[in-house]
Amino acid sequence: MLDAKHNSSYIISMNKLPLDKRVQILNLMVEGSSMRSISRVCDCSINTVTKMLVDMGKFCAGYHDANVRDVKAKRVQVDEIWSFAAAKEKNVPKMKKPVDGAGDVWTWTGIDADTKLIISYFVGDRDADAADVFINDVAERVASRIQLTSDGFHPYLDAVEGAFGADVDYGMLIKIYGEMQRGPKKRYSSGKCLGAKKKAITGSPNPEHISTSYIERQNLTMRMHNRRFTRLTNAFSKKFENHAHMVAIYSIWYNFIRIHKTLKVSPAMEAGLTGELMSWKDFLVIYDEQAPKSGRPKKVRNT
Repeated sequence: MLDAKHNSSYIISMNKLPLDKRVQILNLMVEGSSMRSISRVCDCSINTVTKMLVDMGKFCAGYHDANVRDVKAKRVQVDEIWSFAAAKEKNVPKMKKPVDGAGDVWTWTGIDADTKLIISYFVGDRDADAADVFINDVAERVASRIQLTSDGFHPYLDAVEGAFGADVDYGMLIKIYGEMQRGPKKRYSSGKCLGAKKKAITGSPNPEHISTSYIERQNLTMRMHNRRFTRLTNAFSKKFENHAHMVAIYSIWYNFIRIHKTLKVSPAMEAGLTGELMSWKDFLVIYDEQAPKSGRPKKVRNT
């Protein structure tokens, strides 16, 4: 599966829409609007909206990769959130027109508990290989020793050891669930959470900070602001690649553009990655400066 974050060629040419129109499209994308509703509201074709998604998705992935580094975090929480592309995993064999990347899609996210910055994200499967890639990326982006908290998903154990060794204070928050609900709710709801067990794995994690509360709240924000994560609707991604592009756009908006209500600044400002609140206009200006220029290449005369 494609990892949007590790696509190095993220600048491609884009037909120029007016700047304000492009800003409007991006704002609607991160406010939970569907692609076709954006097309109707902005009075442009669905192909134009899709091209904006792809172009800016690649650009945002590259910008995050280059600029969210040497993060001076102390406490990091990680988790993974479920969605699907084209069809749910159980329905993939029944698809009349099979699509590459169809099935369950998991978005792994690591957040700084103090600045609320999304340090790292990874879009792929929920297995040991994905855990290794994701945790290694988290380790590469932090500047010093951290206290790391995850849920009880077993692949985290080997992934954290491989990425950090002994240079981490790592704890797991293992939730304890009761019996599955019976009746219609059983299909969509897990068992009632009866409590949680805090377990120190590596180093000396502070028990008071073995928590996944901030990352789980970020998961809710991601679902609320990203139409592709909406459950029990037809709002899923049709292509895995487009799902990854939207996660990249969302991450830039969350880190650099959105003012966190508690912090009163953006997470990137709180983390010291930028000195001012940025906007989609700022990012589009950067995009336009780096994008290849259109037109015929100039002829060079041999001498």
